[in-house]
Amino acid sequence: MRKFSGWPKSKKFMDINELLTVAITRNASDLHLVDGFVPTLRINGNLHFLVTFPQPQLTETEQMVFSLLNPAQKEKLVTNKELDFSTVYKTQNGEVIRFRVNAYYQKNTLAASFRLIPAKIPTIDELHLPSVLHQFVKLKQGFVLLTGASGQGKSTTLASIISEINKTRMLNIVTIEDPIEYVYEKGKSLISQREVEHDTLSFARALKSVLREDPDVVFVGEMRDMESVATALTIAETGHLVFSTLHTNTAAQTIDRILDLFASTARDYIKTQLSGVISGIVTQRLVPAIAGGRIPVCEVLFGTSSVKNTIREGKTFLIDNIIQTSQDVGMLLFEEHLRQLTEQNVISTEVAAENALRPDVYAELMGG
Repeated sequence: MRKFSGWPKSKKFMDINELLTVAITRNASDLHLVDGFVPTLRINGNLHFLVTFPQPQLTETEQMVFSLLNPAQKEKLVTNKELDFSTVYKTQNGEVIRFRVNAYYQKNTLAASFRLIPAKIPTIDELHLPSVLHQFVKLKQGFVLLTGASGQGKSTTLASIISEINKTRMLNIVTIEDPIEYVYEKGKSLISQREVEHDTLSFARALKSVLREDPDVVFVGEMRDMESVATALTIAETGHLVFSTLHTNTAAQTIDRILDLFASTARDYIKTQLSGVISGIVTQRLVPAIAGGRIPVCEVLFGTSSVKNTIREGKTFLIDNIIQTSQDVGMLLFEEHLRQLTEQNVISTEVAAENALRPDVYAELMGG
């Protein structure tokens, strides 16, 4: 954890708008407010304590968070002890910045985490993602999953794909989000962005009604349970292009996680359904770059006939090998992408070794 001491010692504790300004100015990904700590930023994956700021008093954090909420949201936060919402902040030069916020209680005090959502959706190329991800933009139907841990850029990568679809194709895109993060500009497509509890009562209800909205593309912010996975699979099965996310670390683990959500008696059916619609899985992790900042390292799986057969037969242990031997069709093993980035002097060999999901495979690829 690092300390930021760039503000005068005499600076008094800021209100929420001033703190959001600091987060934007410092190019932070997150702002954290927790009782007993000074305001804290996350920059390029590292925490930075704003040590020149006093710790907020018990009521100050509450006042700052409550100032962003309407009465219904306040009531829900107090009742449920946590709340996801988004807020908009306008800078002095008129730029509108969105933040995704999670307010929660800890040790009987209110805390909050603010995730900065850039105003402009970066492109696939600007994010330095593998160029094969452009292939997902061209799909007419299927099921595509972006996976990885929290804070690893899944939402941004998905937004870049959907933004490219919006700019290049005339389709009806419906997103179901909790809360809405990126806001898409007008392009060739028609876009409806539905926020849970503002535009729909729940993910489940929105998913059930989405087919009546004549979509071509459906983005499900996160598949949270068996019901949402089953509905997303059915939407893809009926000829639509569905994007969603999961918190898994590899393509094979993603398939296993989906299957494990269902009772053993239903798994044969789900294997058949998933194998019929799967178009791709992208696993992503942000790692420190030599030039500064962080860069995505990806694992990419495409729904080829061999992948579909492997899922149908329940042999997911073969997925890693299929990816490794299918580079000719654009598949990419996580460790192979690490190797490529070290070869290009984008990341160091030490960083690559620390982040390898399969150290033995990485060592073999590096000739060790």
